[in-house]
Amino acid sequence: MTRPLKRWLARNSLASHIALASALFGLIVAGGAVAVAFWALAQQLEARSTAELESKREPLKHVLAEIPSRQAVLQNRHRFDDLLIGHDDLHLALVDPSSGQAIASFSPVALQSVAARDAGSEEGTTIRVWSALGGERLRTIGGTGLTANGESVGYYLSLDRRRDSRLLTGFVKATIVVLPLLLLVVALGAWLIARAALSPLRRFNRLAASIGAQSLGQRLSSTTLPTELAELATEFNGMLDRINEGYKRLQEFSGNLAHEMRTPVATLLGRTQVAMSQMRSAEDLQGVLEGNIEELERLSLLISDMLFIASADAQENPTHGEHLELADETQRVADYLSLIAEERGITVAVKGTAAVTADRLLVQRAITNLVSNAIRHAYSNSTVSVVIAQEDGNATLKVTNKGDGIAPAHLERIFDRFYRIDSGRARRDGGTGLGLAIVRSIMSTHCGSVTVRSSQGGETTFTLTFPVTAVVRQAAAKH
Repeated sequence: MTRPLKRWLARNSLASHIALASALFGLIVAGGAVAVAFWALAQQLEARSTAELESKREPLKHVLAEIPSRQAVLQNRHRFDDLLIGHDDLHLALVDPSSGQAIASFSPVALQSVAARDAGSEEGTTIRVWSALGGERLRTIGGTGLTANGESVGYYLSLDRRRDSRLLTGFVKATIVVLPLLLLVVALGAWLIARAALSPLRRFNRLAASIGAQSLGQRLSSTTLPTELAELATEFNGMLDRINEGYKRLQEFSGNLAHEMRTPVATLLGRTQVAMSQMRSAEDLQGVLEGNIEELERLSLLISDMLFIASADAQENPTHGEHLELADETQRVADYLSLIAEERGITVAVKGTAAVTADRLLVQRAITNLVSNAIRHAYSNSTVSVVIAQEDGNATLKVTNKGDGIAPAHLERIFDRFYRIDSGRARRDGGTGLGLAIVRSIMSTHCGSVTVRSSQGGETTFTLTFPVTAVVRQAAAKH
């Protein structure tokens, strides 16, 4: 395919592509059909000319048989003229077989057939094809007949095939004239059919062009579409559903983020304005700065958690898979949180064992978030149990506490960013509402999952499920 044709195809519509392809395919098919038709016509004309010559041979032999002798051939010339009358394309020459000399010739072309009797002969037959001096293409059948006295007379009966040549030439000329018109009609018909068949794609185009932030709810109806486009419409609608859901989540996230950042920023601004409204002692300013530090630390933690979730979801930071004993990692977390647990009289109990290949720091963070969350919401003087096991090729870590429980309405959204069951209490405890969202991102990074089960006034259990064999997504992708 030439470069200009490629550029033309790139600039034009799919219907034009189909029309051009149909025209090219039609050219190949029509060209093949014309070649076959030309060959078949030529063969039919060859057969007809042979049959016509053979049909005249028997009457010719009959006339020779009624002539008394070879010397009487010229006296009976009129009988041969009668045989050829009405057949301007037939030529006859009679010869003496012994000497090869012409006895009678009924046209100049017939005389030439005697001189050219050896030219163009088909081996093993008495039929030959040759060209006369005037350019005529002839087919000649030769043989020997007997006169009444038994003398042999050779004959050469020739058929001028100029009419056949004109017929074949006319066929080729008609094809040259008609074929381009036929291909043009085929291309135009293919273009119209393709344009009509592709009309649903224009609906796709109009819908895609109309999609905006306020019109993500539009959908394509697949009931009137052919199967291929119906599948495309289904996938297209599914894509719009995912975009719409992502956009809603983004809006919700943006609103929550602004809300979460507004509180510490407003606190910082208010304290600073109050401190600067009048002269303050060094002790007062130090108190204001200490309060600002707390808010800044909270804001810094919020930003840090958001950056962590964003990088984890985008798989930007490489993870380092290594062999981990979940019991050892959990015990380290329990020891680290022991002071916080002791303040409320809570005991953290670790049971079971399982080994996984995972990123140590990320796993420790996920366990820390779950255990600290369990301690914060557990009844005082109770036990937070962590049970580790290996089930069905997966390693599981279950963190269970006894507390107020989580209502069923909150269970589906508890892993969403900034979602809090009790926002006031969470802020007093210093939480950002991102702890469980971070856990979900970490487990997604490890191709695992986190689930929750809870009953009102009973136990709440968070379960981490790690695939034992292929845990770190980036590490698996590299291999």
